[in-house]
Amino acid sequence: MSTADLLARLPAALREVPYVGARFPGSRAVAERPGLEHGANCQLFAYAVLAHFGLRAPALRSSDLWEDTESTVRAADPRPLDLLLFNADEDPWGAHVGVHAGCDTVLHLCAEAGRPALWSLADFAARERYRVLLGAKRVTVRAPAG
Repeated sequence: MSTADLLARLPAALREVPYVGARFPGSRAVAERPGLEHGANCQLFAYAVLAHFGLRAPALRSSDLWEDTESTVRAADPRPLDLLLFNADEDPWGAHVGVHAGCDTVLHLCAEAGRPALWSLADFAARERYRVLLGAKRVTVRAPAG
């Protein structure tokens, strides 16, 4: 899937999700008001993108996602729809999560952009808080059909 294909197949609702850092997988904010129209952090947004494409990412925070072996595998050669983790250092705790969109681009949601954005790997490397690409995780669980 090319970057253009991924974006063309993304519904408008996913392209307009506002960044809200308190809305992460398992948070009280999400439990009380489900749905991305109330905003999302990077993980919640990335997992929703994957769900749209039929993949079920575990509702894990970044360090747990990095260690997970039940629903994901580490991918040495990232491909579209793999999750990429970025941080200021090599610690996965608090890492930023985005979706590989092909051609060295990443679809993600962060406070700086406010809405979903496509950044190159160089864009991440140029920012102190995202300068280290920890690696890629490939979701291996398909979402139930229907």
